[in-house]
Amino acid sequence: MSLGSLTWHPAVDHLDLLAAPTAAAITAWAAAEPEVATALVVTAIDPELADTAALTEAYDLPLSGSGNCVLVAGKREGQERIAAAVVRATTRADVNNAVKRLLDVRKASFLPMDRAVADSGMEYGGITPIGLPEEYRVLIDSRVVAPNPEAEDLVIIGSGLRRSKLALPGSLLARLPGAEVIDDLAI
Repeated sequence: MSLGSLTWHPAVDHLDLLAAPTAAAITAWAAAEPEVATALVVTAIDPELADTAALTEAYDLPLSGSGNCVLVAGKREGQERIAAAVVRATTRADVNNAVKRLLDVRKASFLPMDRAVADSGMEYGGITPIGLPEEYRVLIDSRVVAPNPEAEDLVIIGSGLRRSKLALPGSLLARLPGAEVIDDLAI
């Protein structure tokens, strides 16, 4: 399969292109849901081009086809609550309203980079909703899972590593175990 100027391959056949927690999650997900084995694809990229703007320009990918995953945290009654917010690259996560309200916290902020990397087992710039710690909520903006003909109905997300990217139908991402599809998660 090709999207942009990249060649994509089934992720289950190229686990070496994935962070360890992402590879484990994809293997388990594919065992439970066979469509994952064929519909979830991976490609190698130059790690210097992992950031969305550079990636889309260098590899002729539509910006609207990319999804960004940010980790957000807040506290309530001394208990920390963490969520991954997945939004289209053409939008940004509404951390101060939607995410804060969903976490039921007074203040929500981005998880510090060193903590996000350590807790997720993923590289900064490659963090993906697939393979995050089980206690993290995975919030996906409904626009990410909506059909997007410009990107062949796929959403491009991190692989846990800066040197590769995953792509899958938004409708499949919505079925990621533990995922919650939220209207207006992004602005």
